[in-house]
Amino acid sequence: MRSKSGILLHAIGLVLIIAFSLFPFYWMVSSSFKTQAQILASPPQWFFTPTLQNYADIFADAKVVNAIINSLIVATSTTLLAVALGTPAAFALARYEFKGKSDLWFWFISNRMTSPIVLALPVYLIAMYANLLDTHIVLILIYLTFNVPIVVWIVTDQFKSIPPDLEQAARLDGADQFTIFRKIYLPLGAPGIAVSAIFSFIFSWNELLYALVLTRRNVQTAPVVATSFMSGYELPWGKIMATGTVIVLPVTIFALIVSRHMVRGLTMGATK
Repeated sequence: MRSKSGILLHAIGLVLIIAFSLFPFYWMVSSSFKTQAQILASPPQWFFTPTLQNYADIFADAKVVNAIINSLIVATSTTLLAVALGTPAAFALARYEFKGKSDLWFWFISNRMTSPIVLALPVYLIAMYANLLDTHIVLILIYLTFNVPIVVWIVTDQFKSIPPDLEQAARLDGADQFTIFRKIYLPLGAPGIAVSAIFSFIFSWNELLYALVLTRRNVQTAPVVATSFMSGYELPWGKIMATGTVIVLPVTIFALIVSRHMVRGLTMGATK
């Protein structure tokens, strides 16, 4: 049994780690409610009168509003397509043996090893010749190339943890393969699917390099617009922090919505 001092030290350590992790987020959000003078004050002003002027400025800028809408369109579409394409592929990899399976699995795993900067020029040239520059489609397609493997990777592991006895029992009852996938694997694999959806949305929402290279003015995403404030002789830190807070907010809300599915072990106690 652990001593009270050990429990206390453990709790203090957890508090310090949480504080260290959340401090950048706190600093960004608090700075978004400060004036430029308050942000640059030395020593820092921990107590201040908050202002909404920074948010009023960015939402009054049509460029920022359009960028947020573009990010929502691209991230949501990419997430839905990645889950729709990756989940059946994960089911096949988890439950079937076929020629080239190990090579295909290695391709999914190694996909994330390629640095995006290496592919930026070839992707740009392909998009240019296909007349897809500055469109939602080109961003969705390129984001699918690294989000589908993530979905397959996570969901395959989740499907492998589902007891095969459930599938065998369903077959004895006359269920076809699609019914087994829909009524057994999708509900019981919900934790893995939810986690993969979160990662897919976050990676699509926060991606900067391809969005910077493949867009011009019409389809700029929120991260690209956020970097556009960093020009000239003065950095408007209030606007930058407000834009950063707006960028983080949808991801946080999305994670909270699907968080109830993120508890593994839904198969415990499952019966036919």
